[in-house]
Amino acid sequence: MNTTINLNTWNRKQHYKHFMGLKDPYFAVTVPFNVTKAYKFSKDNGISFFAKYLHDCMQAINEVENLRFRISNEEVVDYETIHASATIMRSDKTFGFSFIEYHKDLNIFIKNIAMEKERIQNTTELYPPQTGLDCIHCSAMPWLHFSGHKEPVSGSRESIPKLAFSKMEIVNKDLIMNVSINANHALVDGYHIGLFSERFQKYLNQ
Repeated sequence: MNTTINLNTWNRKQHYKHFMGLKDPYFAVTVPFNVTKAYKFSKDNGISFFAKYLHDCMQAINEVENLRFRISNEEVVDYETIHASATIMRSDKTFGFSFIEYHKDLNIFIKNIAMEKERIQNTTELYPPQTGLDCIHCSAMPWLHFSGHKEPVSGSRESIPKLAFSKMEIVNKDLIMNVSINANHALVDGYHIGLFSERFQKYLNQ
């Protein structure tokens, strides 16, 4: 069940009020991840590398409480499950926003990705029929290995983390993929990004 945070007793009350008073409360970091084992796993098992690392990412996101927090109707809500809203490219090089339901079972998650890919390939609509705050916004950029990245912000009160995955690069015989993470500082600190990074790398290594 989703849980509403009591702002009056929340130990981050002052931090929340401070950052929500800023024009742009988002901060961003770019973190290198070793994807050597994840890439090998995907090739050995004949599955999409994108599906593998996105599932690893979603496992980590769902394990970090602050990355599940969203601002809804002036309240902070801890969503029970966070899903993936990834950009998916069409054959004409435009893209649509997906809503991929998260599942702990990788095979089920892969099927959910496939359904969204098929839907987007057969429509010109930008937005998915199902959407909400219970997701992350993410993009794969396999054409370039970036070292920094900025996501667009609407100017309205946003609280959904935004991630981008770079092209892999060989570094000392390992495959390294940079991941840009943008989060609302009213809800998330660098410490929480650190927790996410540790968990994400752990799952990539499995």
